[in-house]
Amino acid sequence: MAESDPAIHQRGDGAAAVGFVRGPRGTTLARLYQRAPCRVLFPAGPGDPEAVVVTISGGLAGGDRIALDLSAGAGAAACVSTQSMEKIYRALDVPCQVEVAASVEAGATLAWLPQETILFDGARLSRRTAVDVAAGGRFLGCEGVVLGRRARGERFTHGLLHEAWRIRRDGRLAWADALRLEGDVAAAIAAPSGFAGAEALATAIYVGADAADHLALARAIAEDERLRGGASLVNGVLLARLLGSATAVRAVLVRLLTALRAALGGPAAMPRVWQV
Repeated sequence: MAESDPAIHQRGDGAAAVGFVRGPRGTTLARLYQRAPCRVLFPAGPGDPEAVVVTISGGLAGGDRIALDLSAGAGAAACVSTQSMEKIYRALDVPCQVEVAASVEAGATLAWLPQETILFDGARLSRRTAVDVAAGGRFLGCEGVVLGRRARGERFTHGLLHEAWRIRRDGRLAWADALRLEGDVAAAIAAPSGFAGAEALATAIYVGADAADHLALARAIAEDERLRGGASLVNGVLLARLLGSATAVRAVLVRLLTALRAALGGPAAMPRVWQV
């Protein structure tokens, strides 16, 4: 390699696909694919199956790619989570890319409950989540971001956060949303009309024919005095947004998701990996 040639860096290109179906003995695993650095674990325990996605590289750096494909067949009920908070390291140039696709058939319930993502200062992340929910299906999801390693005195002052969601109900686009932080990130986070100095943010989403029935519950929990939060309903999609300290955001998010899972007839608890 000539001295003037740019360095060639090794990039990760991981993927995982997990599919569940309903059979005579309840919900069972029907499809599993995994490619390093992604691995999928299945903790033993009572109730509906849980899958845990692990990134064995210990985090993502610029240029890394991750693709997740999650599905629940008719009548199935399952939860997919992540082993721990995902670390996004400082990038030299290009962002890391995360693509999540979830499909829920009629009568099925799928929960996608990853733990928070930690953005190191200078990290560059582009993440897109697409969810397709058939009539009669139910989807519960969340996404949380911690803006810098606050325990080390580090803040997310520069880099990229591009977060995009697309949710379809019965084949029709019901909700689309995107957040982009780039350039003078520190100013945007500090602005009173922006993030008001928040350390973390989170979104909780529920899609189902009964979404309106849970709006009051979501508002009562999201409007916690420890943070800035609220909930609303858009085209049958229940949305809750939380903004504040990393500790408060996680605590309220856990309370909200636990209450929604119980209201939907599931366990009144988060996935076991959240409780370690």
